[in-house]
Amino acid sequence: MRTTIIFLLALVLCVAAGVAQNRAAKTLDIYVVDVEGGNAVLFVAPSGESVLIDSGNGGAGASRDAGRIMAAVRDAGLKQIDHLITTHYHGDHIGGLAELASRVTIQDFIDHGPNTQPNPVMDQFLQNGYRELYSKTKHTIVKPGDKVPVSGLDWRVVTAAGAVLKTPLSGPARPNPACANFTPSDVARTEDDQSVGSFITFGKFRTLHLGDLTLNRQFELMCPNNRLGTVDLQIAARHGNVNAEFLTHALQPRVIITNNGTRKGGQPEAMKIFFSSPRLEDLWQIHFSLLSGQEYAVPGMFIANTYDEQQAALPVAPFTLPPQGQQAPPAPEHNGTAYYFKVSAQQDGTFTVTNTRNSFSKTYKPVSGGN
Repeated sequence: MRTTIIFLLALVLCVAAGVAQNRAAKTLDIYVVDVEGGNAVLFVAPSGESVLIDSGNGGAGASRDAGRIMAAVRDAGLKQIDHLITTHYHGDHIGGLAELASRVTIQDFIDHGPNTQPNPVMDQFLQNGYRELYSKTKHTIVKPGDKVPVSGLDWRVVTAAGAVLKTPLSGPARPNPACANFTPSDVARTEDDQSVGSFITFGKFRTLHLGDLTLNRQFELMCPNNRLGTVDLQIAARHGNVNAEFLTHALQPRVIITNNGTRKGGQPEAMKIFFSSPRLEDLWQIHFSLLSGQEYAVPGMFIANTYDEQQAALPVAPFTLPPQGQQAPPAPEHNGTAYYFKVSAQQDGTFTVTNTRNSFSKTYKPVSGGN
């Protein structure tokens, strides 16, 4: 009898330990989806609650991009999207929304408020199609400092509607010496300036997504003092199109992911700033970019997609765009099978990036002195 009791007690302890270990092993999963130079990034918290940032391209690309997002949704085991953040009203970020909403339930539509860059087609969608979608559920307009309620995550809005966070996320803000190297330009504001930017914390893991926020607004956010601190993962703003030391070098990401296209993002000037960033271990590109060429690209195992018409060799030199006013030849198409990056982060700061094209994974352990 005593032996039976001891055995049962040991069994209970083993089961309890297994359950505790299973709970502790739950991760924040991030799916960076290829939407051909647009944006779509799916976050799935350990609780199962989900946030999708942007919904890809419109027009002929809407069905393609919605299908690629739905592949990530299915792989994540989701039945709905709890929150959808539209960073701003450009077609490569909101164009696929209607198509996506026809395929999956969306519970909360989040944005920065009214459109600031009038466009007849976009305005018609916002006033009719978009309004019809959120009228059936929940619509949230956010401002810097707001929190998106996601169980287990600290999701902070740091930019929205042309405004930026004015108080440090945690602790005192530190002087940002790279600010001295930049002079804001005198250009008209566009929807890019209105981008909803998110800073997401899961335990000791920190990541940032700024949509298409312009350099001028990035400068307001990061200068003269860095109010954000450092991050483990930076999802590059503006598709890796332009970059600034006052952002990337101040954030000191260990990993950068660029959501670029076949000929969108990855210019040498931006890549040089990425590669020279302190603490950087790896850069992952959702696409091989002709603007990078082999000269400024990462090794192939860190690239998720190429394009439909395979070549014997990819160009070494970056593609040079023609002078302003002259038409460039069409960019290579990629409408076939697409692959995404999956990032799985643990509360201790450990995270793994997996390239679903080749199953290559790399794990980044916590380091001292970060964040």
